[in-house]
Order: sequence, then C-alpha cells, then structure tokens
Amino acid sequence: MDLNDIWNKFLEQIKSKVSLMSYNYLFRDLKLYSYENSKLIIIVPTNELLLQNITKNYNSIIQEIIDDITNDTCEIEYVFDKDKKKLTKADNNKVNNNIQNINEENISNYKYISNFNQKYTFETFVVGESNRLAYGTAKAVAQNPGKLYNPYFIYAKSGLGKTHLMHAIGNYIVTHSDKKVLYITAEQFTNDYRAIINAKSKYDNNVSYLEAFRDKYRNVDVLMIDDIQFLENATKSQKEFTNTFNTLYDNEKQIIIASDTSINDYKYLEDRLKTRFRWGLTESINPPELELKKNIIKNKIMINDFDLDINESVIDYIANNCGSDIRNLEGAVIRIVAYKAAFNIKNVTLEIAQEALQEFVPKTVYRTNSVAKIIDIVAKYFNLDASMLKGKMKKKNITDARAIAMYLSRIMTDESLQRIGLEFGGRDHSTVIYSHEKISKELKTNIKLQEEIKILKEADPSKLPWKELDVDVVLECTGFFTSYEKKCRRSRTNRRHRCRPHPRQQPFLSLTKNG
Repeated sequence: MDLNDIWNKFLEQIKSKVSLMSYNYLFRDLKLYSYENSKLIIIVPTNELLLQNITKNYNSIIQEIIDDITNDTCEIEYVFDKDKKKLTKADNNKVNNNIQNINEENISNYKYISNFNQKYTFETFVVGESNRLAYGTAKAVAQNPGKLYNPYFIYAKSGLGKTHLMHAIGNYIVTHSDKKVLYITAEQFTNDYRAIINAKSKYDNNVSYLEAFRDKYRNVDVLMIDDIQFLENATKSQKEFTNTFNTLYDNEKQIIIASDTSINDYKYLEDRLKTRFRWGLTESINPPELELKKNIIKNKIMINDFDLDINESVIDYIANNCGSDIRNLEGAVIRIVAYKAAFNIKNVTLEIAQEALQEFVPKTVYRTNSVAKIIDIVAKYFNLDASMLKGKMKKKNITDARAIAMYLSRIMTDESLQRIGLEFGGRDHSTVIYSHEKISKELKTNIKLQEEIKILKEADPSKLPWKELDVDVVLECTGFFTSYEKKCRRSRTNRRHRCRPHPRQQPFLSLTKNG
C-alpha cells in the first residue's frame, strides 16, 4: 500500500475521533516516514511535550487505526524530525517500499489526488503589509496557471506562511478547473528517483520504470514542489529535475517552487537550475508586523471556533512576546485554550495569559512590549501622568519624556511609525521619526540621558549597573531578591544616599533625605 494512501486515510480517521483542537495541535504536522515488515515510523515535530501527549493519551487509538488500515499488527515508532537523518535503516526500508510501489501500471495510471489541506485557502490567509505582494502574486498564479508567472518561486523562513500559500494555490486550481496538479516536496522527488536508480540491481527493466517515473512528474498541468533546498546536495536528482523542469516549461505547464531561502543563497545548486528559477517571478514573505500578528491570532481563534473570549490586552501580549513564527503564535493560542480548559477558567485575563505562556515568553523580554506600556513606564519614571505624554502640553519636561517614550517605542516594538503616532494622541509619523533621531543624537554626548535609557530598557533591576548610575541603595519590594548579599547596602553609614526606584517594579519604596 502506498505511504500517502496510508497516511491520508489515517488523518481522515483520527480527525473524526478527536477534537479539532487536538487534531491541529497534535496530528496535523505528523508525517509517515516508512512502513516495512510490520514496522511503521512516524516523524514528530521536535517537541517532547507533544510526543508525551500523543503516546500517553492517544496511543491506543493510533494503533487501532493503523492496524485497521494496513490490515496488519504494526509496531509504531516515533522519531523526532531533527533525528530523521539518523534513520539509515528506515531510509533503506523507505526506498524498498518506494520500489515496490513504482511500477509501470501504478505510475502510468497515477491518480493526481488532491492532498492539499482544505483549511489553507486564500480566504483563510491573513493579509498584512509584510505578505500582501506574495498573496497577490500567488492568487494571480492560481487564476492563470502557466500563463502569467512561470516559474513562480516563493521563499520565506519557516513559519511565515509560504506553505499556506502553496496549498491555497493548489486548492484554488483544483476547485476551479480540471487540471492535473501534483504537490510534492523535493525530498519526495529525490526519494522516488533514488528508488528507481537503486532498482537497477534488482530489476532488468529499469528503463521502463524510469519512463514511468518521468510520466508521473511530467504528465501534469501544475507541478508544485516544496522545500526545494533539499535538492542542493542531490546532484543526480538535480539533473533529473532540470529535465523535468524543461519539459514542463516548454509545454507551458505551471511550475511553482517554495524554499526557505532565496535563490542567491544556494551554494551547491547547479547554476543552470538557479537560472531557470529566475525565468519567472521570485517573491518573498517577510516576518509579520505587529498588527498582522494580532489579526492572525484573532483569525486562529475564529476559524477553529475556540471557546475563547479574550480582550485586546491578551492579544497584544501574545503578539508582542511570542515571536514572528505563525506556528508559535498559533501554538500560544492553543496553549491558552488548553490552560483555560484544564483549570476551568471562565475569563482569560492578561495575568492568566502570562502564566499560561511562561514557556513561550523569554524572561528577558519586556513583559508587555507595547507602546501603551512604554508610555506608562516612562511617565511613572518622570513623575508624570501618561495622559500628559499623549496630550498637547509643550513644557520641556513633558516634551523630553515624550521624545524618550517615542524613541523606546521605535526600538523596542514592531509597531509601524503610524501606529506609534496614533498611540501618542494621534501624532504624525514624522514626529516619531524626529523624536527618534533627536534622542539618538543626544545619546552620543548626554551621560544623564544614557543612564535614563539604560534604566528604562532593562526589565531586570538586578542587571542594572547601579554603581555606574551613582546609586548607593536600592530598596525593592518584589520578593525576587531574598538573600542578604543581594540586598542593597550602604557604602558609609552617615552618607546621603541617592536612590531611584526601578520603574517596572511596583510597588516600590524610596529613601528620603533623613533615611
């Protein structure tokens, strides 16, 4: 039985037996690596908690489904994605299995069955400034395959949405036409080709098998190949793919290629192949801006129908602190959903979200890296009200504090200039630019300003160079520092002490002139 058939049937059945949340979080990204001699190897994303959840809670269900599909009593082995290169034996099994499945009848009568994720469509793709161009060009390719942009080369770092766009193109073409569409990874192409080559020692009619292999890949209207970087170290497969590319291109068939890096970054890809990739359109997807990340989070909650009613502050927290990888953002949402269910929480507050996402958020990161929070911190530091920084007052102490807050907002958040300006009472983006340049220039010579910026940027008061800042005593009331050695000490008993509270540690005590 074909590996794809086994796995597609498994995913269909497991999806009907578990919740949608569990399916998306635990099973969607699993891959079947090999099935040979009643042993089945499944590749799992490198996440120990995820694997523990699968083996502890779903092992019996998985075993039942697999045994039913294969009509066999299978031994199931799970291997982390990072360790799959070590599976030399399993790789041989996979090659042998591919050889068994590659015969003239199977390939010549190959059914181009859609294996696209039905959730990955243009309608479910969240568009922002960082991906708008890629979205538009991908949609144009889907509407006019083989006519407008051919080949279409799209690249982005992992987790930014290129696979979503690939599936969206495939889903659109399959839905709106009768064209033959084949979606594979470069690894699959290479494994199929290696299986043919390795079959030479076992079968006399290797030439017939090779012709059948070529019919499979060249008798299509649209060839979509993901993770093309896998071809870089496969010299023979590169040559075969080049010939496949030429055949399809000459016949005006659409070629769509996805990669995690640009064409120029490939060192071991043949020049003639890189040249061909440049014949059409090359498009990239940049990391999402803050507003896009927030929209992605909202969309994730909506399309999965999660029982999760969270306010804007929680969404801001996730967007600001969980990175730019879309999978991480989705994982953070799922984590909160699971946390809410486990502890029977009705309303997810900011504090609950922070507790639930401790593993997702680095401790060194600004806890709520938002413009509003920065305004609040800077205002407290200078003994001002936050409304003063947002208002129109032009007293020097207020304008200086406002400029500092704008500077910090520019360097410590992903917000656009326009968005920062809006947070400061609807000011123009040029005002933000001016403040940033002003503070940057003053920092070169103003020692006092350097001290203030250093204090405001550091979230952990224990890391501040208090002696350099001419501070002798620090009184903190957070409970983080409990040993005598970590407490602040006086350098001389009868000395006047200059004390300064850290703006993020509340409440705080201040030392008066008389102690």
